[in-house]
Amino acid sequence: MGPNGAGKSTLANILMGHPAYEVTEGEVIFKGESILGRSPDERSRMGLFLAFQYPVAIPGVSVANFLRMAINARRTGENGNANKIPVPEFREMLKGKMDLLKIPHEFAGRFLNDGFSGGEKKRAEILQLATLEPEIAILDETDSGLDIDAVRIVAKGISALVGEDLGILIITHYQRILNYIKPDFVHILLAGRIHKSGGPDLAKHLEEVGYEKIMEV
Repeated sequence: MGPNGAGKSTLANILMGHPAYEVTEGEVIFKGESILGRSPDERSRMGLFLAFQYPVAIPGVSVANFLRMAINARRTGENGNANKIPVPEFREMLKGKMDLLKIPHEFAGRFLNDGFSGGEKKRAEILQLATLEPEIAILDETDSGLDIDAVRIVAKGISALVGEDLGILIITHYQRILNYIKPDFVHILLAGRIHKSGGPDLAKHLEEVGYEKIMEV
């Protein structure tokens, strides 16, 4: 959690290897090794995932085709050899994930984020998360711009996926999504550094007093 300009999205992009950022010091250790020299697709194959704050629309590409291409891209090894998922297996898997997240099957035939509401865009991101099955997912302000009902729906989707095989780092301004997802830890980021850490009660306290009061402590 943190105010605008604190460095939350910058942290997310650096963890995923966005080429616009250069890391000048420090390390990012994942599975016992530094991943700073790895490309975003390599980090994805290792098990990292980033859900964007502003998902991009891709007219002409259906949600299903996009997800199948994403899975096949992850299955392509560094030497270029591909182990593509068979279409019948993909269809069965996608239906199962959509049922788990309570997403109508016809959603798969729509063009990705083209004409989607804010809530539908975020649900498409959560569906992508479910199909790629990473080990660590970074959700950059997934609740941004959503109304109360959409936040609840998206949060329930996230809660359905989290478990022993999936850890989630949620980046948010507000406590409201945490009404539906109980965090193990809450970290408040200020000026690029973790200023304070605690449990779920810290998020509630922050909601009550605001960032300026927190900064005084």
